[in-house]
Amino acid sequence: MAILERLKLRLAEAFEEHQAAILAEVIAEAYDGLVKASDFNELKEIVRDLAEAQRDLAEAQRGSEARLTRLEETVAGLAEAQRASEARLTRLEETVAGLAEAQRASEVRLTRLEETVAELAEAQRDLAEAQRASEARLTRLEETVAELAEAQRRTEESLQKLIEDHQETRRQLGGLAMAVGYGLENQAYRALPQLLARDFGIEVKGRLLRRYVKDREGRDVEVNIIGEALRNGERIVIVGEGKSQLSKNGVDDFVRKKLKRLEGVLGPIFPVLVTHMISSPDVEEYAQERGIALYYSYDF
Repeated sequence: MAILERLKLRLAEAFEEHQAAILAEVIAEAYDGLVKASDFNELKEIVRDLAEAQRDLAEAQRGSEARLTRLEETVAGLAEAQRASEARLTRLEETVAGLAEAQRASEVRLTRLEETVAELAEAQRDLAEAQRASEARLTRLEETVAELAEAQRRTEESLQKLIEDHQETRRQLGGLAMAVGYGLENQAYRALPQLLARDFGIEVKGRLLRRYVKDREGRDVEVNIIGEALRNGERIVIVGEGKSQLSKNGVDDFVRKKLKRLEGVLGPIFPVLVTHMISSPDVEEYAQERGIALYYSYDF
């Protein structure tokens, strides 16, 4: 048994454990059968050859495994490269598809652009024609404006002459109106003292006059009929005015422009209006309601 164990230990240095055990048993059996020395030597030679072969095999095995590992790594690298190529190919296909779609879109846009350019060219021709027509109309309009300007100038000249004639007419009418008014008032100066005495018990002191009087603000007011008088022993001032044709507006003007401005300046005022004719039937009542005595020229 000691020999068998030693053989196993020695053989384990070159062989795997189970191989070493088998060889050790074979050697032990051969030794127990009293093998010849030459046979034993041959057996040892066989064992050495087997060990050498085992070492070569192991070395070959390690080389094969290394090559296999490198092969596997190469295959894995090729597989990864293949996947990367497929991914790149996929992206390339997508890019190509996108470019194709973009090309189709570009062709559509180009078609629309060509149509738009054609429409713009047509519109340009229409605009040019419209421009020519507009220029012709503008030329005719300028001629018309020039004619209107000349007509306007002649109209303005005629209007200016008419205005001057109207102003002269108004001046003459104004003078005539003033002459009529002054004539009416001149008659009133002589007739009013008797009429006022008869109708209102007023005694005119002195003469009735036409003169300027200061109002409450110190401004001059032209009073066409003015004079002092007594009524029931009280001093009063007669303030009057002549109107060729008296209207309600004329009554209001007399109140506003004469009576209101002279209130509190002359003392008690007795207002009088004289006229040839009233403009409406209610003017006389309108004047009387405002405390104004009214006389007609035929009363004189």
